[in-house]
Amino acid sequence: MATEELTVRGLTGVDLKLDVAGIGTRAYAFLIDWHIRVLLCLAWILLGVLLARVQPHWLHIPPGGRVLASLMVTLPALVCYFLYHPVLEVLMHGRTPGKRMAGARIVTREGATPGTGALLMRNLFRLIDTLPILYAVGVVCCMLTPQRVRIGDLAAGTVLVIDESKSRSKSLERLGALAQQSSLEPGAAALIEDLLDRWQDLEPRGRSTLARGLLKKLDSAMPPPQVDALDEVRLRARLQDLLGRA
Repeated sequence: MATEELTVRGLTGVDLKLDVAGIGTRAYAFLIDWHIRVLLCLAWILLGVLLARVQPHWLHIPPGGRVLASLMVTLPALVCYFLYHPVLEVLMHGRTPGKRMAGARIVTREGATPGTGALLMRNLFRLIDTLPILYAVGVVCCMLTPQRVRIGDLAAGTVLVIDESKSRSKSLERLGALAQQSSLEPGAAALIEDLLDRWQDLEPRGRSTLARGLLKKLDSAMPPPQVDALDEVRLRARLQDLLGRA
């Protein structure tokens, strides 16, 4: 069976294709995450039981406080178990330890890193995907949908893709910093960044035309006739200077 792909429209006209993670990759990542959170919960419960038995001088449990002590042990364990995915996916920008080890990450349908709202929405619908047992609804949904998404992904507008090139995702994260380094608007910085990243993949005449068009619109310090006189090397260097790169 052919691998599903997510096509991301590039700002310079060159499309980027990301391989969609299949059920096997999802299951592998989930099993790793499941073992991690179960071990964390068991470690917390074991620590609570040991403290209750030893009862050091600073931990005095009155006879009527056994129920409260039990809640203090079990509630944090439950919170850790059920909030593992949403918290880590937000903190790790669409990844968890399991997804990282499986080589997968969550992206939007446009290929960007999902926001907090989308990641929380995705995990809220996890309650439906797990029904009736062992993620049956989620597995069936992944088998029937074109991009192997579960209901949570459909609600949040997200896709789980194979993270083959970390540099591609990092280039998106660099845009904010690059925009701060230069006087460009974020959208303009994104256009130049995308063109420079794909420079070697573009046809020479086409990339020169794109570069000259960007410089004429964004570089007020250089008159259009001077832009037209630049060769490819100087065009690229001028774009790098405009972007604020070293």
